[in-house]
Amino acid sequence: MCRAMTSLPDDSALTQTGLDVRGSGRVLIIACGALAREILTLRDANGWTHLDLTCLPAIYHNHPEKIVTAVRDTVAAQRSAYTQIYVAYGDCGTGGQLEAACADMRVEMLAGPHCYSFFEGNAAFEARDEITAFYLTDFLVRQFDAFVWKPLGLDRHPDLRDMYFGHYDRLVYQAQTDDPALTESARICADRLGLAFERRFTGYGDLATQLQDWSGR
Repeated sequence: MCRAMTSLPDDSALTQTGLDVRGSGRVLIIACGALAREILTLRDANGWTHLDLTCLPAIYHNHPEKIVTAVRDTVAAQRSAYTQIYVAYGDCGTGGQLEAACADMRVEMLAGPHCYSFFEGNAAFEARDEITAFYLTDFLVRQFDAFVWKPLGLDRHPDLRDMYFGHYDRLVYQAQTDDPALTESARICADRLGLAFERRFTGYGDLATQLQDWSGR
Protein backbone atom coordinates (compact mmCIF):
# COMPACT_ATOMS: atom_id res chain seq x y z
CA MET A 1 0.00 0.00 0.00
CA CYS A 2 1.32 3.47 -0.90
CA ARG A 3 1.87 5.95 1.87
CA ALA A 4 0.36 9.43 1.88
CA MET A 5 1.82 11.76 -0.69
CA THR A 6 4.69 13.95 0.47
CA SER A 7 4.07 17.68 0.19
CA LEU A 8 5.92 18.89 -2.86
CA PRO A 9 8.77 21.38 -2.40
CA ASP A 10 8.66 24.99 -3.52
CA ASP A 11 10.10 25.66 -6.99
CA SER A 12 11.87 28.84 -5.91
CA ALA A 13 13.72 27.01 -3.13
CA LEU A 14 14.61 24.15 -5.47
CA THR A 15 15.98 26.66 -7.95
CA GLN A 16 18.35 28.42 -5.57
CA THR A 17 19.08 26.12 -2.63
CA GLY A 18 18.07 22.60 -3.62
CA LEU A 19 16.58 20.17 -1.13
CA ASP A 20 18.04 18.67 2.02
CA VAL A 21 17.80 14.92 2.54
CA ARG A 22 14.20 13.81 2.88
CA GLY A 23 13.37 10.56 4.63
CA SER A 24 15.27 7.93 6.59
CA GLY A 25 15.63 5.11 4.11
CA ARG A 26 18.49 2.91 2.94
CA VAL A 27 18.97 4.29 -0.59
CA LEU A 28 19.78 7.91 -1.42
CA ILE A 29 19.12 9.65 -4.73
CA ILE A 30 21.12 12.81 -5.42
CA ALA A 31 19.24 14.79 -8.04
CA CYS A 32 18.93 18.09 -9.83
CA GLY A 33 16.35 20.29 -8.12
CA ALA A 34 14.41 20.39 -11.39
CA LEU A 35 13.57 16.69 -10.86
CA ALA A 36 12.52 16.83 -7.20
CA ARG A 37 8.76 16.90 -7.72
CA GLU A 38 8.85 14.09 -10.26
CA ILE A 39 11.04 11.85 -8.09
CA LEU A 40 8.97 12.46 -4.96
CA THR A 41 5.76 11.81 -6.90
CA LEU A 42 7.06 8.52 -8.30
CA ARG A 43 8.49 7.47 -4.94
CA ASP A 44 5.25 8.07 -3.08
CA ALA A 45 2.99 6.66 -5.78
CA ASN A 46 4.95 3.40 -5.75
CA GLY A 47 5.49 3.15 -2.01
CA TRP A 48 9.29 3.24 -2.27
CA THR A 49 9.67 4.27 1.35
CA HIS A 50 13.30 3.15 1.46
CA LEU A 51 14.32 5.81 -1.10
CA ASP A 52 15.53 9.18 0.19
CA LEU A 53 16.08 12.27 -1.92
CA THR A 54 18.41 15.23 -1.77
CA CYS A 55 18.69 17.81 -4.55
CA LEU A 56 21.29 20.29 -5.70
CA PRO A 57 20.12 23.74 -6.80
CA ALA A 58 18.28 23.54 -10.09
CA ILE A 59 19.99 26.74 -11.27
CA TYR A 60 23.09 24.60 -11.86
CA HIS A 61 21.22 23.81 -15.07
CA ASN A 62 22.66 27.18 -16.18
CA HIS A 63 26.07 26.57 -14.58
CA PRO A 64 27.06 22.97 -15.37
CA GLU A 65 30.64 23.60 -14.26
CA LYS A 66 29.33 23.46 -10.66
CA ILE A 67 27.60 20.10 -10.93
CA VAL A 68 30.52 17.66 -10.67
CA THR A 69 32.06 19.16 -7.54
CA ALA A 70 28.67 19.45 -5.86
CA VAL A 71 27.81 15.82 -6.62
CA ARG A 72 31.20 14.64 -5.35
CA ASP A 73 30.81 16.62 -2.14
CA THR A 74 27.29 15.28 -1.56
CA VAL A 75 28.31 11.66 -2.15
CA ALA A 76 31.23 12.08 0.27
CA ALA A 77 28.99 13.65 2.92
CA GLN A 78 26.27 10.98 2.69
CA ARG A 79 28.07 7.75 1.82
CA SER A 80 28.38 6.45 5.36
CA ALA A 81 24.64 6.85 5.98
CA TYR A 82 23.38 4.78 3.03
CA THR A 83 23.81 1.32 1.62
CA GLN A 84 23.47 2.67 -1.93
CA ILE A 85 23.64 6.09 -3.58
CA TYR A 86 22.43 6.98 -7.10
CA VAL A 87 22.79 10.20 -9.09
CA ALA A 88 19.72 11.49 -10.94
CA TYR A 89 21.48 13.62 -13.51
CA GLY A 90 22.19 13.13 -17.18
CA ASP A 91 25.44 14.54 -18.52
CA CYS A 92 23.76 17.96 -18.26
CA GLY A 93 26.47 19.89 -20.07
CA THR A 94 29.42 18.56 -18.06
CA GLY A 95 31.14 17.16 -21.15
CA GLY A 96 31.45 13.66 -19.72
CA GLN A 97 32.99 14.84 -16.45
CA LEU A 98 30.02 13.80 -14.34
CA GLU A 99 30.03 10.32 -15.85
CA ALA A 100 33.76 10.02 -15.08
CA ALA A 101 33.24 11.24 -11.51
CA CYS A 102 30.39 8.78 -10.91
CA ALA A 103 32.49 5.93 -12.26
CA ASP A 104 35.33 6.98 -9.97
CA MET A 105 32.98 7.07 -6.96
CA ARG A 106 31.27 3.83 -8.03
CA VAL A 107 27.82 5.37 -8.10
CA GLU A 108 25.33 4.88 -10.92
CA MET A 109 23.82 7.87 -12.74
CA LEU A 110 20.91 8.27 -15.13
CA ALA A 111 21.52 7.28 -18.72
CA GLY A 112 21.15 10.06 -21.26
CA PRO A 113 22.49 13.51 -22.01
CA HIS A 114 19.81 15.53 -20.19
CA CYS A 115 16.27 15.48 -18.82
CA TYR A 116 14.68 16.22 -22.19
CA SER A 117 16.11 12.96 -23.46
CA PHE A 118 15.18 10.66 -20.59
CA PHE A 119 11.71 12.19 -20.16
CA GLU A 120 10.92 11.37 -23.78
CA GLY A 121 12.88 8.12 -23.62
CA ASN A 122 16.52 8.16 -24.67
CA ALA A 123 16.02 5.98 -27.73
CA ALA A 124 13.02 7.96 -28.96
CA PHE A 125 14.72 11.30 -28.34
CA GLU A 126 17.85 10.28 -30.23
CA ALA A 127 15.79 9.00 -33.15
CA ARG A 128 14.02 12.37 -33.50
CA ASP A 129 17.32 14.27 -33.92
CA GLU A 130 15.56 17.62 -33.49
CA ILE A 131 18.21 20.31 -33.69
CA THR A 132 15.70 23.13 -34.27
CA ALA A 133 13.47 22.42 -31.26
CA PHE A 134 13.72 24.24 -27.93
CA TYR A 135 12.45 22.14 -25.02
CA LEU A 136 10.68 22.87 -21.78
CA THR A 137 9.60 20.47 -19.03
CA ASP A 138 6.95 21.05 -16.36
CA PHE A 139 9.56 22.57 -14.06
CA LEU A 140 11.01 24.83 -16.74
CA VAL A 141 7.57 26.06 -17.76
CA ARG A 142 6.92 27.06 -14.16
CA GLN A 143 10.37 28.64 -13.89
CA PHE A 144 10.69 30.04 -17.42
CA ASP A 145 11.59 33.55 -16.29
CA ALA A 146 14.23 32.33 -13.82
CA PHE A 147 15.90 29.91 -16.22
CA VAL A 148 15.41 31.43 -19.67
CA TRP A 149 14.03 34.95 -19.89
CA LYS A 150 16.09 36.73 -17.22
CA PRO A 151 19.43 34.81 -17.49
CA LEU A 152 19.52 35.54 -21.23
CA GLY A 153 18.78 39.21 -20.59
CA LEU A 154 15.57 39.14 -22.61
CA ASP A 155 13.76 41.03 -19.86
CA ARG A 156 16.12 43.96 -20.51
CA HIS A 157 17.02 43.44 -24.16
CA PRO A 158 14.19 41.68 -26.02
CA ASP A 159 16.03 42.40 -29.28
CA LEU A 160 18.41 39.57 -28.34
CA ARG A 161 15.65 37.06 -29.06
CA ASP A 162 16.73 36.52 -32.67
CA MET A 163 20.36 36.00 -31.67
CA TYR A 164 19.44 33.30 -29.16
CA PHE A 165 16.45 31.68 -30.84
CA GLY A 166 16.69 32.51 -34.51
CA HIS A 167 17.81 28.97 -35.41
CA TYR A 168 14.86 27.33 -33.59
CA ASP A 169 11.55 26.75 -35.35
CA ARG A 170 9.41 25.54 -32.43
CA LEU A 171 9.11 25.15 -28.69
CA VAL A 172 8.36 21.59 -27.58
CA TYR A 173 6.70 21.29 -24.19
CA GLN A 174 7.42 17.84 -22.77
CA ALA A 175 4.55 17.47 -20.32
CA GLN A 176 5.11 15.23 -17.31
CA THR A 177 1.58 15.92 -16.06
CA ASP A 178 -1.73 16.57 -17.79
CA ASP A 179 -2.21 20.13 -16.56
CA PRO A 180 -4.14 22.56 -18.80
CA ALA A 181 -2.77 25.57 -16.91
CA LEU A 182 0.83 24.47 -17.52
CA THR A 183 0.04 23.82 -21.17
CA GLU A 184 -1.30 27.36 -21.54
CA SER A 185 1.77 28.75 -19.76
CA ALA A 186 4.01 26.80 -22.15
CA ARG A 187 2.08 28.17 -25.11
CA ILE A 188 2.67 31.69 -23.79
CA CYS A 189 6.39 30.92 -23.47
CA ALA A 190 6.45 29.89 -27.13
CA ASP A 191 4.69 33.12 -28.10
CA ARG A 192 7.20 35.17 -26.12
CA LEU A 193 10.05 33.50 -28.00
CA GLY A 194 8.31 33.80 -31.36
CA LEU A 195 8.26 30.03 -31.85
CA ALA A 196 5.63 27.56 -32.98
CA PHE A 197 4.21 25.49 -30.13
CA GLU A 198 4.10 21.72 -29.73
CA ARG A 199 3.01 19.75 -26.68
CA ARG A 200 4.08 16.16 -26.10
CA PHE A 201 2.85 14.22 -23.13
CA THR A 202 5.94 12.25 -22.13
CA GLY A 203 5.04 11.42 -18.54
CA TYR A 204 8.16 10.45 -16.62
CA GLY A 205 9.76 8.40 -19.39
CA ASP A 206 13.03 6.65 -18.59
CA LEU A 207 13.16 8.39 -15.20
CA ALA A 208 10.34 6.14 -13.98
CA THR A 209 12.07 3.03 -15.34
CA GLN A 210 15.37 3.98 -13.74
CA LEU A 211 13.81 4.69 -10.36
CA GLN A 212 12.03 1.34 -10.52
CA ASP A 213 15.40 -0.34 -11.04
CA TRP A 214 17.03 1.66 -8.28
CA SER A 215 14.23 0.87 -5.89
CA GLY A 216 15.04 -2.83 -6.21
CA ARG A 217 11.32 -3.64 -6.56
